[in-house]
Amino acid sequence: MATEQRPNWADILKRRLANSKRDEKSEEENKSEETELFSKYYTEWKGGSNSGNSYKTIPRFYYRLPAEDEVLLQKLREESRAVFLQRKSRELLDNEELQNLWFLLDKHQVPPLTGEEAMINYEAYLEVGEKAGSKCKKFFTARVFAKLLHSDPYGRISIMQFFNYVMRKVWLHQTRIGLSLYDVAGQGYLRESDLENYILELIPTLPQLDGLEKSFYSFYVCTAVRKFFFFLDPLRTGKIKIQDILACSFLDDLLELRDEELSKESQDSNWFSAPSALRVYGQYLNLDKDHNGMLSKEELSRYGTATLTSVFLDRVFQECLTYEGEMDYKTYLDFVLALENRKEPAALQYIFKLLDMENQGHLNVFSLNYFFRAIQEQIKLHGQEPVSFQDVKDEIFDMVKPKDPFKITLQDLVNSCQGDTVVSILIDLNGFWTYENREVLVANDSDSGGVGGSSMADFDDT
Repeated sequence: MATEQRPNWADILKRRLANSKRDEKSEEENKSEETELFSKYYTEWKGGSNSGNSYKTIPRFYYRLPAEDEVLLQKLREESRAVFLQRKSRELLDNEELQNLWFLLDKHQVPPLTGEEAMINYEAYLEVGEKAGSKCKKFFTARVFAKLLHSDPYGRISIMQFFNYVMRKVWLHQTRIGLSLYDVAGQGYLRESDLENYILELIPTLPQLDGLEKSFYSFYVCTAVRKFFFFLDPLRTGKIKIQDILACSFLDDLLELRDEELSKESQDSNWFSAPSALRVYGQYLNLDKDHNGMLSKEELSRYGTATLTSVFLDRVFQECLTYEGEMDYKTYLDFVLALENRKEPAALQYIFKLLDMENQGHLNVFSLNYFFRAIQEQIKLHGQEPVSFQDVKDEIFDMVKPKDPFKITLQDLVNSCQGDTVVSILIDLNGFWTYENREVLVANDSDSGGVGGSSMADFDDT
């Protein structure tokens, strides 16, 4: 019987050590191998192994809009958007569901009251969220609770504040869906014609506009739309993002006209009210002396207190859109919005463009002197002592405090919060006179208890 051969343990150990040394790889080699394997298996999973066509693995992120002649695709896109918006609309809380939510919140209020306000703590808040239904789920989050939590010693939030928050969110979504219905391009913005259609169809739902004649509707719509585009489309692209419309207060002002008991003061201060629109259009008709529906420079010179300088009006007709040297109602509205809102950046941008004659992006001493000379000429016509330009120039630079001590940019005017005063000094005798006599006016207001005031009519007596 043959003897069993014993294994040579020394040889086995040597072989294993040699193999382990061969298997040792650097960290870079391991990473490279992992990357190679990942690429191999990922490519196979995506259904292709040709590395030269790697673009095929990139998910599609661009879908072109149908061309004008692709009628079927356009109709399909319109129907798809309509279905999508309807689905989003159904996801919103209706009046009955909002009422049920209020009852649930009121039922779960946690004492004690804070003043007269009912409060709710986080536990009760979550309990209401479970009972309110799936549509309300997005409102009952820790983030919303923390946002509304202020200084209550018991860690509660106001039920009324929370309900108002829900109402505001629902209103914003409803309004966005409503505006999106007029977004013909389906790109999240409204063109001028889109917004005109929206406001035209909104008029019958606003009781404060019941008295408007139908013949005036087109002028009212033009007046309303211009405010949106003047302030929300500073680059004059001809379109406004729906998000920007929702973020500003203009839509609130417009929908405020649903209130049948809106006070006279509120109507007078609301650009979209019937009295305000009639006032602006009435001023335009009064300036149009030859009744041709357009305004010449001479006709526009009687605007307001009739104290705008001739040099400034020249620039208006050089820069703004005119028809054979005359201004139409739409261009006039931009002019009015700029002069009535001189503190606003969009208005300052409008006026700054007129003052910046050489399109340098800044105003220098020459620019200031050029416009102020017209003010000095008007002062002489009123028989008053001329004012030194050097003094006015120094005051302007002191007010604005520009980054560059020799020139003033639009951003300098906006940052200084004195832009309205500066432009008024340069373009409007009444504005300059108000600034020059500000201390006297303050004293007169104090003596008369803030009633009354002065204007250019008193200039000759000053």
